[in-house]
Amino acid sequence: MPQAGPDPKPPALARMLITDERFTSCRKAVTDANPDMSEEMAGRIVEEALKFVAACSANPGVGLAPSRIVDEGWHALILHTVTYAELCEWLGGDFVHHYPGYDPTHYDPPILDRTREKIAELGWKADPELWGPPSDEALVSVAAKCQHAPECTIVITPRPKPGLV
Repeated sequence: MPQAGPDPKPPALARMLITDERFTSCRKAVTDANPDMSEEMAGRIVEEALKFVAACSANPGVGLAPSRIVDEGWHALILHTVTYAELCEWLGGDFVHHYPGYDPTHYDPPILDRTREKIAELGWKADPELWGPPSDEALVSVAAKCQHAPECTIVITPRPKPGLV
């Protein structure tokens, strides 16, 4: 994991936010949940999930959401609780919570647009093939069935750290 400091800067590649060993383990969680998926695709999904978590952490109070495909990678990160907690702490200390919900009508393009914009502000490009709308013709099918919308977007409420009031 990159060196934490008072104002951590994201690494050139989002996948460098966690160690190779941890990245491999998260990628395996994606392929375990999606047995027909290639390791290369699973790695792309985990990297996009890392970008998403970083964007959420850098933008407290802004409603952001992953695409259904990227949500699969986010689930894999969350399952690795130590990795996920350390990632959130390094990114700024605000834990990025997941509020699952599924309703096919919960697709709201401005959420994904806003999320991709926030990823770009961190210096990364969102993988356009993985950030599209839910569709039967998506690049890849995933086990994750969450569909985030305005009423269930991820909003981080900043809280002062103990002793830092």
